[in-house]
Amino acid sequence: MSKEVLKTRTVRVGGSVLIGSDHPIVVQTMCNTHTADVAATVAQCRRLAEAGSQLIRITVPSLSDVKALEQIHATLRSEGIDVPLVADIHFSAEIAMAVVPVVEKIRINPGNFHPDHEKARSLFGQFLQKCKQYDRAIRIGLNHGSLGKYIVEKYGNTPQAMALAAMEWVQMCIDAEFYNVVVSLKASNTVVMVQAYRELARLMKENGVVFPLHVGVTEAGNGNSGRIKSCVAISTLLGEGIGNTIRVSLTEDPANEIPVAQYLAHRYSDAPAALLSGREASILKAACDWGAPLLNHEVDDIPLEDAYLKDEILQACRRRFYKPEYIACPGCGRTLYDLENTFNKVKEHTSQFKDVVIAVMGCIVNGPGEMADADYGYVGEGAGKVTLYRKKEPVLRHIPEDEAVERLVELIRKDRED
Repeated sequence: MSKEVLKTRTVRVGGSVLIGSDHPIVVQTMCNTHTADVAATVAQCRRLAEAGSQLIRITVPSLSDVKALEQIHATLRSEGIDVPLVADIHFSAEIAMAVVPVVEKIRINPGNFHPDHEKARSLFGQFLQKCKQYDRAIRIGLNHGSLGKYIVEKYGNTPQAMALAAMEWVQMCIDAEFYNVVVSLKASNTVVMVQAYRELARLMKENGVVFPLHVGVTEAGNGNSGRIKSCVAISTLLGEGIGNTIRVSLTEDPANEIPVAQYLAHRYSDAPAALLSGREASILKAACDWGAPLLNHEVDDIPLEDAYLKDEILQACRRRFYKPEYIACPGCGRTLYDLENTFNKVKEHTSQFKDVVIAVMGCIVNGPGEMADADYGYVGEGAGKVTLYRKKEPVLRHIPEDEAVERLVELIRKDRED
């Protein structure tokens, strides 16, 4: 553990969860059920709570889902499950306002509240007042690739821009004397992610008010690759004392995220240990041991006899690529197709392309912005249709799902021949 921990304020979520430098690292995950399916979401929350998730995030894509969220919350509490729920809001200030009375914490990107920046600021101010009224916690969550037009035009699309964008909303919280705030700056690119959090930590420290940080690699993928990518970046920051709550975002059953996050939380704080197989523990340990030296360019190679593990760690740190780099969201209530199986199919059919970044995203709402680092994107539209992207441009729309992977391979191959 770092000798110098970034000292933060303490944030209370509900009656029992404390997030900050004076407390063990908090482990969390997110449901991938449809929020409107109350029974399925409650059942998943039960499993996630039993697995050890200390916070559970649930997407709220529409106003009609607010009532479902209320039912989910009430059912869990009636069963004695008191894990705080976090409402995940995209774009809509109206929905953000509506969930404040319902759950213990709300995750928002205030820059998306309105296309007009001054109106977004006004709406965020109103939101803070309501959160103060109900004694709620919030997470200001900005992701690389989903920065508002105002920020990109002013600062560019860089780690520094992410940190500066977050600081505007942080300062608004301070000005409103609202301090129950957690901040995150996630990216799928481990280098960008680490740089962004370091810059935000520096800026908050310089500003004199340091809020706890939610740390994670967004759209890390699945399998060993997703675990290693998450561990190299998260461990680098936790080893510097940066990070107070974590999520390991995997394109798998969300319960699978918990042991990996528990391993990290235990390694870098007094959190309980994870139950892992010997092989999985050795993979996570190697990723944590070598992540910081590689990301910090202290070493150029690592002395591992396991060639597969060595290649995976080097690729996760963006130091050497031996296969395609994949970005895949973990899925949530907005996902309208079988994301996990589709992602595995994409990997199977594109493995021959060694120097390409391919994104597989669950929905059209967030996907195009979040896959900023990708050369090609596969984005679900719903209704059995898919849009394929080249960089940020949609090039093939409304493709039937059963044809989309083949069309993606054709697109990549054609581009490489031209």
